[in-house]
Amino acid sequence: MKRIILGLSIFGCLIAAVNARDLGQWEAVDPGIRQWYQALMQPDVPNASCCGEADAYWADDVHVRDSKTYVTVTDDRPDEPLRRPHVVVGTEIEIPNNKLKWDKANPTGHGIVFLSRPVTYSVTFSPGASD
Repeated sequence: MKRIILGLSIFGCLIAAVNARDLGQWEAVDPGIRQWYQALMQPDVPNASCCGEADAYWADDVHVRDSKTYVTVTDDRPDEPLRRPHVVVGTEIEIPNNKLKWDKANPTGHGIVFLSRPVTYSVTFSPGASD
């Protein structure tokens, strides 16, 4: 039991230390959207920085199956200018309930899934604004 608690504590510290990457590739982004990205905090760790544009993929297809939320990556923008790993359009990702972000309006017009490195763990999902 102590090993499990220790492991979870270490994992929590590592997740809290995840920083968004901005390598200058977002200079042309609308200032309001940039500010939204910079102000995001993890939904389950509200004092820990969440994500940035370099971790973001459009995910406009959201569905629930067996009480679990899934998103499908719909982002067909080129990865190289964004300096991010490639994720195939159509990739389905399960979003844990504690990673759904509802407290701040998303101004991008897209559902956004933020992925950590390596691209195997979803960090946060913020649904796009409804029209």
